[in-house]
Amino acid sequence: MGLLSEGTPLSWADVQASGVPDTVRHHGILQFLSIYRRLKDRRGDCLKFGDEVEYIIATLIPSASVGGSSSGSGSNGNSSSTASGNAHPAQAEQHEQLPPQADRTARVCLRAQYILEQLGQEEHHVDAKLLKMLWRPEYGRFMIEGTPGQPYAGSISDFLTVESNMRLRRETVQALLRPNEVALTVTNFPLLGTPNFTEPPAAPRGPAARSLFFPDEAINAHRRFPTLTQNIRERRGKRVAINMPVFRDVNTPKPFAPKYDDEEADAAALPEHIYMDAMGFGMGCCCLQVTFQACSIDEARHLYDQLAVIAPVMLALTAATPIFRGYLADVDCRWNTISQSVDDRTQEEQGKAPLKSSRFVIPKSRYDSIDSYISQDPALRASHNDIPLVMDHGHYATLRNGGVDHLLAQHVAHLFIRDPLVVYRERLNQDDENESDHFENIQSTNWQTMRFKPPPPNSSIGWRVEFRVMEVQLTDFENAAFTLFIVLLTRAILSFDLLFYIPISKVDENMQTAQKRDAVSSGKFFFRKNLTRAVDDDSYELMDVNTIINGQEGAFPGLLPLLNQYLDSMEIDFQSRSLLASYFELISKRASGELITTAKWMREFVQQHPEYKKDSVVSGPIAFDLVKLCADLGNGIATAERLLGPLPTQPAQ
Repeated sequence: MGLLSEGTPLSWADVQASGVPDTVRHHGILQFLSIYRRLKDRRGDCLKFGDEVEYIIATLIPSASVGGSSSGSGSNGNSSSTASGNAHPAQAEQHEQLPPQADRTARVCLRAQYILEQLGQEEHHVDAKLLKMLWRPEYGRFMIEGTPGQPYAGSISDFLTVESNMRLRRETVQALLRPNEVALTVTNFPLLGTPNFTEPPAAPRGPAARSLFFPDEAINAHRRFPTLTQNIRERRGKRVAINMPVFRDVNTPKPFAPKYDDEEADAAALPEHIYMDAMGFGMGCCCLQVTFQACSIDEARHLYDQLAVIAPVMLALTAATPIFRGYLADVDCRWNTISQSVDDRTQEEQGKAPLKSSRFVIPKSRYDSIDSYISQDPALRASHNDIPLVMDHGHYATLRNGGVDHLLAQHVAHLFIRDPLVVYRERLNQDDENESDHFENIQSTNWQTMRFKPPPPNSSIGWRVEFRVMEVQLTDFENAAFTLFIVLLTRAILSFDLLFYIPISKVDENMQTAQKRDAVSSGKFFFRKNLTRAVDDDSYELMDVNTIINGQEGAFPGLLPLLNQYLDSMEIDFQSRSLLASYFELISKRASGELITTAKWMREFVQQHPEYKKDSVVSGPIAFDLVKLCADLGNGIATAERLLGPLPTQPAQ
């Protein structure tokens, strides 16, 4: 989640008044140049990789407990409180106070910071080289991020420890929880933003978010997070506006156009959409990210480009977010929700008003797909970078004069059109030759599908690439499968000299396709027809996910067959190959439709629940049962054959 520096964060008014953005950008560019000059010729780093799994801590509230802890308002997640805007939209125009409900429900648990303190104790008492896992805070006070204690190496034996380490992390968190608490690897909590969705309950309309639905108490207490929330809102000039299309069922209100008794909300909320108004609705989502070290800057840039094309396909394959604010949505992924949740662009920057006080018209939010390829590979043609790139030409000139080539210079200059969002008073003055906080301030708040990561100053870490698009899955088996798929794909790309280049504008289109309902089975994605350099043909066509992943005989090789071909060239024992084959089988069957995505599984669960009224509403009892089943699946004590099939969720190591 970026820098967690200690200090005094400046308010947005102070940032603007003191010329801080220009200072941070100027020194950030100098810090990047310092790293580049020293390490651009670094070679020979070996593959190391790590995953990041984010957990939501939830509390299961049985029927008898609800009324006593609801502070006098309905607590099943869909009961109306008042007409002030924090009611469920389906009841937003009901002005009477409803009595407490006795239905069971689920809430996010705001104890994550205390659990993190316990998890972090080992780091203070154990040699860092012996740590099996590391723990870090996330945006929500109900979220925890876990990573392996050490990066994995590129050996098969290391590959085979990924799932067991994920399982150890889950068990470690679960052991610290109270009897009714669970650790979930779900992308979005289904009742997030409904009345009393936190435990303990907290009221919305706090000073940071000023949300009608999301209380400030649900934001991580570290000063970075509420400051980030408030500064995005203040820079933008109003609350963020998130609109996800509602899934229309037979009893969904017609029209679906709730009123919130709030001028700003009523103007921002789109008809037939689920409206949300706070950063927490996006950054409160969980994902699965993979970072790996390349042998050189050139290899990192090449892999950055190729995986950018793969990102939409993997988003569709891992789709896991069909519910927002207690409603079924007509999308399957979190991506656009997060994009809108951190969109700090002013009206001028969005092109809705003439440029006066803003510097640029910026087509995208800070959280979106990448806008340009960066490799110096001769196979990259100018026609592939077909999106006009908004950049700071002064920073571009500084980078070029400092020896940075055109493509990398424009990439960095494009990132630096943004303002810093959180600046610590004590960290304004830095040593540009030995520190990189100003660079990371801008870099880490450009949340994109891929991140190109220079080595930190004075460290042994090499040039890295982060794959950021995948949605977290319910089980460690699934998360390990997708992690290893991406890592092994990088090896196949390098071993077989694969090329995936298509126009970057088509990658943007693919990202939107990936989020549509059932995109993995019904969507078509632009993809390159010939993947080898030997064939001088960069033509592309629309393909379905099954073709891209599994191939089509005589027409397209498929990514999984290429990975199997790569593994065939290695000496791997039968047991290890069998485990990898089970991971590949999961992915193959998801791509073919034999197994369904988490998003489709959740949607079907809601639709088949006996308490579902076919009105698009995910009630407290439905959420309780869904959350409990998700927890049981993660802990290996339940099965879901349409999601996982007969594949083992906890194979023996």
